[in-house]
Amino acid sequence: MAETMVSRQDTVPGETRRDFLKLTTGAFAAVTVGAIAWPFIDSMNPARDVLALSTTEVDLAPVAVGQAITVVWRGKPIFVRNRTADEVKQAREVPMSQLPDPQADQARVQRDPWLVMIGICTHLGCVPLGQKPTDPKGEYGGWFCPCHGSQYDTSGRIRKGPAPANLPVPPYTFTAADKITIG
Repeated sequence: MAETMVSRQDTVPGETRRDFLKLTTGAFAAVTVGAIAWPFIDSMNPARDVLALSTTEVDLAPVAVGQAITVVWRGKPIFVRNRTADEVKQAREVPMSQLPDPQADQARVQRDPWLVMIGICTHLGCVPLGQKPTDPKGEYGGWFCPCHGSQYDTSGRIRKGPAPANLPVPPYTFTAADKITIG
């Protein structure tokens, strides 16, 4: 009898069982690495207590006209000032050409007379003076950074000194007539 030979013509040239095993092993290894790495990656997310500090509520009712308070938001001092009518008027009368970082007072406040800013000098990160009634406020009646002499006006805009920019305004919203939420 003649032996029948089995031909391998029904397989695609170049594909072998070894190729299949390599592909399967690679896929299994990728899934395993992902399963092991996920807990480490997930541990880099902020904790619940950190997320709770992402917003700060401030009651403005006890802040008298002309008074300023400092609250903490994300570890940064936030200056909140209930400006007098004269302070608002001074801030609005300044010509933009006199400002190193031109920004209108109306663009820095959401509701008169309240001014809310991050209280960190934009030069080297110092905390300017001017929150307490006894603090020096500089030539412009706002804030004074004694480290290098930067002076800010009653709108928190840089007027004199090495600071390159105005005191930044954090994201905040009025939740009531006398309450704000920062963050």
